Amino acid sequence: MKLDPFYLIVDSADWIERLVRLGVRLVQLRIKDRPEDILQAEIRRAKTICAAYGCQLVINDYWQLAIEEGCDFVHLGQEDLAAADLAALRAAGLKLGLSTHDENELETALAASPDYVALGSVYPTILKHMKWSPQGLERITEWKKRIAPIPLVAIGGLNIERLQGVFNAGASSAAVVTDITLNANPEARTRAWIEFTEPWR
Repeated sequence: MKLDPFYLIVDSADWIERLVRLGVRLVQLRIKDRPEDILQAEIRRAKTICAAYGCQLVINDYWQLAIEEGCDFVHLGQEDLAAADLAALRAAGLKLGLSTHDENELETALAASPDYVALGSVYPTILKHMKWSPQGLERITEWKKRIAPIPLVAIGGLNIERLQGVFNAGASSAAVVTDITLNANPEARTRAWIEFTEPWR
């Protein structure tokens, strides 16, 4: 499986509507701590938007809703993986992306036969508190050797200036949140990411 090198992560269908129309091909809807009816509505709207623009939608965490809504890709953290029904996911035809931060988590992830593995955080991140130190570029290279041919997603503290190093180290795709959502002009920054990652498509 080949992933788009530009992996946008946002927390609402509003963001997806705003940015996917610019040419984004891979986006994760990552919503935390909202009532199920709101989550379901957001997933439905995001799915409709992505279908209209030919963008691959990944649902973070809520695998049951992803199955119910007929989605085709989910991303799970390690705690969510432990609680997930992998047989139900596979029976529904969902692809699976998994987060990893250390050796044990990588082994757990690979045992689940994921469609991609994410490694983070590569650089210091302001998105959330991490109990792990930044992984660095060498860890990307190490992880890629161990998981190949499975795609490797780099995440955490990434910006356009760091992308060359991330891809040279072996990442298949670079995930981004705050470099776009906190930018003064998210649309212009999204276009810049698309332009920069074009050689890796």
